[in-house]
Amino acid sequence: MSDRAGSALRSISLGGTQGPLPRRIIMSVDAVGGVWRYAMDLAEALCGCGVETLFVGFGPEPSAHQRREAARIATLEWSVAPLDWMAGDESELDRVPDLLTELSLSHSIDLLHLNLPSQAAGFPAQTPVVAVSHSCVATWFDAVRGSDLPRDWLWQKRRNRLGFDRADVVLAPSASHAAALDRCYGRIDNLVVVHNASRNPCSVAVKENFVFAAARWWDEGKNGAVLDQAAARIRWPVVMAGACDGPNGERLVIKHADHQGELSHDRALALMSRAAIVVSPSVYEPFGLVSLEAARTGAALVLADIDTYRELWEGAALFADPGDPAALADAVNALANDPRRTAELGRRARLRSAEFSIEAQRDSVLDIYRRAMRRSLQLMSAE
Repeated sequence: MSDRAGSALRSISLGGTQGPLPRRIIMSVDAVGGVWRYAMDLAEALCGCGVETLFVGFGPEPSAHQRREAARIATLEWSVAPLDWMAGDESELDRVPDLLTELSLSHSIDLLHLNLPSQAAGFPAQTPVVAVSHSCVATWFDAVRGSDLPRDWLWQKRRNRLGFDRADVVLAPSASHAAALDRCYGRIDNLVVVHNASRNPCSVAVKENFVFAAARWWDEGKNGAVLDQAAARIRWPVVMAGACDGPNGERLVIKHADHQGELSHDRALALMSRAAIVVSPSVYEPFGLVSLEAARTGAALVLADIDTYRELWEGAALFADPGDPAALADAVNALANDPRRTAELGRRARLRSAEFSIEAQRDSVLDIYRRAMRRSLQLMSAE
């Protein structure tokens, strides 16, 4: 185990965990952000181990391409319930426990893998629950605004806390995010760190002299405005892929970079694989899948100097102050002016990326499932 993996806030020894595996699980998904990629890749890996997945979607409808991808892996059911961070009122989520209970019964589900902890709030105790905190509004406000939640949003924090308490195991994708959860919610006793992964093969293409970045740029935490300002100072073209208009009226106007709009995952990867340098300026990033995918292509990484990126990429990336466009531009230009250093940093990133394999993630999640099922049986026996 690497020093970075060993620094997890509360990790557990997973090797050799005994107990039954679920045959059928529900995995909640949304079509807006990185949860979709996480769910598709993990469910496909789990399928090879005999775990059948029912995807249950929340929030805005998926695209036709997303529906086809999901159908190739598992069954997809889409609900009318919103994502918690898109709900106008808490009452809009009241239907979630009944919906999940009904689907659990009708599909003979053995375990729920919920990618929003709030979805576990109010769910009956009979079925084991693993809840994953990929991000949340409380830790977002803490990192991006340096503040607590606005009063009107406090119900989201309360509902997440209820979900953490209901879950048999809570997963965080990095020790940094686990620490942020503890800071914002208080201690979560059943919290475990399991790093995210990528199914994309390590394949190094011929690199071209441009800079690539991909994110939901309407999200203030992705810090797209600073990257766009830096682009005016960077000597190579800067290509930004991703949506600039958010579901709640958020909007970023890109003036200096070459904005390619929202691309399919395959198209974004194809473009990324050609870039010599990939940048992520995010001030809030519980893991950062784009950086991992870029590393697997052998791109040199220039990352915001935040705890998560230091945890995962120390020694394999350049770091810059995410609040300073000039500092970000200087870091990129330092590589653009030194091809040998750029190639070496890309090599280091590719080697580091091997630590975040889908096989390692799958095996850890399977052992988490065993732990959750064992804990659920113990609780029922004690009643």
